Amino acid sequence: MKPSKSKFHLNNKHQKGYDFYKLYKVYPLLSEFVFENKYQTTTIDFSDPKAIKALNTALLFLHYKITYWNFPDDNLCPPIPGRVDYIHHLADLLKSSSIDKNARILDIGTGASCIYPLLGNAEYNWQFVGTDIDKKTLDSAQHIIDENNLFKNISLRLQPDRSNILKGVLSATDRFDIAMCNPPFHDSDETATTATKRKLKGLGKETIFIRNFGGKHNELWYKGGEKAFIHNYIYESSLFKKQCCWFSTLVSKKENIRPIKVLLKKLKATEVKMIPMHQGNKITRIIAWTFLTEAEQKKWKDGF
Repeated sequence: MKPSKSKFHLNNKHQKGYDFYKLYKVYPLLSEFVFENKYQTTTIDFSDPKAIKALNTALLFLHYKITYWNFPDDNLCPPIPGRVDYIHHLADLLKSSSIDKNARILDIGTGASCIYPLLGNAEYNWQFVGTDIDKKTLDSAQHIIDENNLFKNISLRLQPDRSNILKGVLSATDRFDIAMCNPPFHDSDETATTATKRKLKGLGKETIFIRNFGGKHNELWYKGGEKAFIHNYIYESSLFKKQCCWFSTLVSKKENIRPIKVLLKKLKATEVKMIPMHQGNKITRIIAWTFLTEAEQKKWKDGF
C-alpha cells in the first residue's frame, strides 16, 4: 500500500510510498509484519494495530530522527504521512503572513503520541505548546518529549475543563503564530464503532473487531461530533483574537464547511482560508482563520 504520489504536499517525504527495507533496518521490529502479497507487493496488514504502530514508529525513526516513540496501545496511533501534510500546509500559511522562522504553535489535543509537535519541530524547528484533557495522555507525551531531549522545544498543558478548548489553558500573555487541531470526528462511541466495523469489512476483516489505529473515546468522539467541537473552538478563538495570528483545524465532513464559514463571518473573522488535503482516497480540509488585519499580520512578529 503506497500513498499516492500526486496527493501529498510537495514537501511531504512520503509521496513515493514506503521503502520497507530501509524502514525495518532502522526499526527491526517492523520486519515481523512485512510480507509480500499476491500482487508481489511488499506491504503490511493495515488492519493490524501492531503493524500500524510499528510502521509509523519506523517512519519517525528513519525520516524525523525520533529515537523513542511509545505510548499505550489503546491511544490513537496517528498515520505519519497524513499528519505531516497538515504541518507542511501550515508552513505555507505562515509564510503568507511573513512568519517563516521561530514559529510558536499551539497544538490542541496533542494526544499521547505527541505527533504534531514531534513532526513540526523536526521539519521546521517550531516551538510547541500541546494541550489535552487527559493527564495520563500528557504523561505519555511528556515521556516521549523527555526521551527525545525535546523539553526545551515542546511543553504541555492540561485542560482542566473538558467543556473548554482554549479557555483555561491560554493566559493573557500567551502569543502563538498558529493554533492547530485535529478534532474528534464522531458524535458517540457507537458511531465510532460502526465506522470501524465498516472499515474492517472493507479490509476483509469484519469478523474481528479491533481499531487498527486505536483511540480512546475522547480522541474519537465528542458530544455533537466534529461540528460541535469546531463551533466551540471557533467561538473561543474569538475571545483570544489578538493572541494567535492564525487559528486552524482539520475538517473531515464536507457538510460542516458552510456552517463553519457562516459562524466565522458572524464572529467577524477578517480572513478565512480553506486548504484541501488529498490523502489517498480520503479528502479532508484545513480551515484557517484570523481576526487580524493584513497590516497586523505583517507586524505580528514585531508586536502591535
